[in-house]
Amino acid sequence: MSNESSTDNHHSKTTITLVLAALLGVFLILTIVFAALYGVERNKTSSSAPTSSSTTNTPINNDLCVTPYCIKAANYLLESIDKTADPCENFFEFTCGTWLKNHRIPEDAGSQDTINVLRIQLDNDIVDMLTNPLPNDTAHIQSLINARHFYDSCINETAIELEAINEILSFINNELGGWPILQGSSWNPSSFNLSRLLLKLREYSHNILYGCSTSPDDRNSSVYFIRVYQSDIALEQRTNYDNEKITTAYQNFIRDLAVALRNDTTGVNADVADIYNFEKNISKFHWTPAEQRARLNETVRTTIGNLSRTFNTSFDFTNYLRQVYALSNVSLKDDDIVSISELDFLRNVSLIMDQSSPRLKQNYIIWRFIMNRVANMPKRYRSIRDPFDEAFRGTSAQRPRSIVCGNFINANMGFAISKIYIKQYFDENARSQSLEMINNIRNTFLEMLQTSTWMDDISKNRSIEKALAIDEKIGYPDYLGSTNTSTLDKMYQDYIFNASYIQNILKLLQIKSNENLRILRDPIDRKEWASSPPTTVNAFYSSSRNQITFPAGILQMPFFNKDAPKYLNYGAIGTVIGHEITHGFDDSGRQFDKDGNRVSWWTPGTIERFIERKTCIVNQYSNYVVAQINRTVNGNQTQGENIADNGGIKESFYAYQKWAATPGNIERRLPGLTEYSAEQLFFINYGQVWCSKMTDANALNRILTGVHSPGEFRVRGPTSNFDEFDRVFNCKPGQGNSQLNKCSVW
Repeated sequence: MSNESSTDNHHSKTTITLVLAALLGVFLILTIVFAALYGVERNKTSSSAPTSSSTTNTPINNDLCVTPYCIKAANYLLESIDKTADPCENFFEFTCGTWLKNHRIPEDAGSQDTINVLRIQLDNDIVDMLTNPLPNDTAHIQSLINARHFYDSCINETAIELEAINEILSFINNELGGWPILQGSSWNPSSFNLSRLLLKLREYSHNILYGCSTSPDDRNSSVYFIRVYQSDIALEQRTNYDNEKITTAYQNFIRDLAVALRNDTTGVNADVADIYNFEKNISKFHWTPAEQRARLNETVRTTIGNLSRTFNTSFDFTNYLRQVYALSNVSLKDDDIVSISELDFLRNVSLIMDQSSPRLKQNYIIWRFIMNRVANMPKRYRSIRDPFDEAFRGTSAQRPRSIVCGNFINANMGFAISKIYIKQYFDENARSQSLEMINNIRNTFLEMLQTSTWMDDISKNRSIEKALAIDEKIGYPDYLGSTNTSTLDKMYQDYIFNASYIQNILKLLQIKSNENLRILRDPIDRKEWASSPPTTVNAFYSSSRNQITFPAGILQMPFFNKDAPKYLNYGAIGTVIGHEITHGFDDSGRQFDKDGNRVSWWTPGTIERFIERKTCIVNQYSNYVVAQINRTVNGNQTQGENIADNGGIKESFYAYQKWAATPGNIERRLPGLTEYSAEQLFFINYGQVWCSKMTDANALNRILTGVHSPGEFRVRGPTSNFDEFDRVFNCKPGQGNSQLNKCSVW
């Protein structure tokens, strides 16, 4: 692997190869340093540099940083920025112009960005960990052994070819009542039982039509309650059912798979049309992410005993939930709390179901199950999905099987894999340095709260209490660094996989369903590590825990490196830290108090002024146009992430300024980039981590369903609202990358 800390399993190289590599490295360093020194000398006499450091910028030592990391950093920045672009007109073009020219979108992905590059590296590392011999100190850990058994069954295409289809069809026929589209007129409608069918599917982690799960109680974060909500729909958003290209590909997908499984086309077209029209009908009532965010207060809170009055439908939700939890030996009581969201969708779907034939209902529900299981079928069946994915996601190829299997194992047993990952790939310095940055950035946010002019003292003091109470998780949970494996053993005690691939899949689906249901009576430890494993390239804020998490997977270049100049670390992982802190005070997070309870803890006046300020952000982003598809960003749907982006960059920048002003803290210039100040490089690295490009299909999907703005506007939006950006780059308000009337929540 290319990760430098992974050396245990590398083959030894010959002395000649090592010497040549060393000489090449020295030559590269000397070349960059010479170019940098030449650039410094040239800039002394040239007045045509694209940007010049303002005299008020943070001082930077004229000495060059020529450590291996600084040379790497200089290289990736030089390969990203376009010096011919004006940062004051379009900072995204300036920071990412060369990156956009030189990077292509992989055929097996609908987009490419800096984070995807890290994820690709992580994917390969995971495959290595699942295939190379286990390190001696982990060879006895049963969860790792079981994870590798599962991986081996997933990668065994020969066995899948022989067994998978027969086993899937046998499960559908014997456990789910068959798929009428395959059985034609021989399917018996009198055998249809909706409650029994949905119950069996829920046992295997499928929420079709009606979703239910166990979640932290939003009013009492120390306990769980039951959630009932709308299921997903295949095309995700109702507007997609008006997109002819997507809907044609979707119907072809259903038809082609049914024909491949049946080897007969008789009656298939009629069933496909019925399945599609049924789903298009229910999609009319499906809430978008923006509607879910705006209508959060329409969530209904009731009890099991009063559930039937709330629904008033022919479908018996009360009995259904009792049976669902009985699967995990949990007996529901009449006073158990139930939270219902998207109630009108659930009622309307129930009404539509009443008016539909048993054949149609069975056909649709089994189709949604099969659609989710296509990935577990032999390759010739998986390939039937490719044209649909190309129309819907913009992908034109399948990912390598090894990567697909490694991803699946990581998604379901990631904490076991992380036991190896943190030893082979994670630098422990990241924990201490990240904690220092979190403290510095949190302190900056506290100062911003204290000096706020729009919050009254009551709301301000409560917000300060909440910011101080934020719990931080960095790298990995402590038990993974211990020789005691009892926590890991208990977590995965049921994860024993010694059957065929599809049987392993079905067993895992049962395990995951049971895990979610059986915790209903358990107390919640709000200080424990949440559900995302360290082998994740992302960061998180949990409103119910008031917790920020930075897994080991994101604590690497370009987001973080222990040897990086601080302006790079603060410009990248620092802004992510600020982003996650700010989530506790965005349009959603501000509704939860310091203990993670959804209560009204701000005064009405402060809430009113918050809404005014965040409306500015909503309107600003709603006017951004994704040029390649000529569609505007959904400012309502993305407002939480946009508020967090705008707050995060300010908090990290001010924290960096304070660090840089501390006596003894010295920053050195990057080779090849000596014309830029430390503060300019802060913003340049911030922009670089959001470089991205998308296929048209992916861009449309992002606009319709995503809660994050496209990368271009994650760069341009926050910088255009920040006075310090204008100062650092000598921009005038009103230029393309500088809002004249700046929006500011935090």
